[in-house]
Amino acid sequence: MRMPYEATGRRSQKARTRAALVAATRRLLDQGVLPTVEEAAEAADISRTTAYRYFPNQRELLAAVHPEIDKDSLLPDPPPAEVQARLELVMRECVRICEEWEPELRTSLRLSLEPGAADLSVLRRGRAIGWIEQALAPLRESRPDIDVRRLAITIRSATGIESFIWLLDVAKVCRTEAAEILCGTAQALLSHALSAMPNEEGTTVGD
Repeated sequence: MRMPYEATGRRSQKARTRAALVAATRRLLDQGVLPTVEEAAEAADISRTTAYRYFPNQRELLAAVHPEIDKDSLLPDPPPAEVQARLELVMRECVRICEEWEPELRTSLRLSLEPGAADLSVLRRGRAIGWIEQALAPLRESRPDIDVRRLAITIRSATGIESFIWLLDVAKVCRTEAAEILCGTAQALLSHALSAMPNEEGTTVGD
């Protein structure tokens, strides 16, 4: 396992250098740029050679700005057993991420809509669907008639950064109300799925 460069010798100075690269990356994202390691180094007034010692590639650089990129789960350990409680925890954390990283997420969303958009797969790779699907995992045993993957996608489509931005910019609600609406929407979609009765073939009816 590779030891991070900043973990070896002169740690205080290296921590400052790393922080400068991360801060420069965030500024560039705010400006609508998906920076390479070289661009972040230039913005931070740090040599490219030094920057690559901290971040060998763009993915590691962006992961430092967005640590949630590589999170496997948003649930605590151990997670609650009740699916509604699990979904609530995941949705609250998803909303927190939207609030904390709003400028960067707005940038990645805008860039993804531009003609000839750059590859944004590092920032936008559907990780929220996996987090929600994990929250819904108990349904695989208790309600095998429910398509958990499809339900997770449905919830994500109605509660992601796109919906958060619409609530703020178009509906003009405050962030607290936006958070409540998104979490309430997720629970409403779950309740709808649970209320649908399975037919004889084992699939749900009433959608």
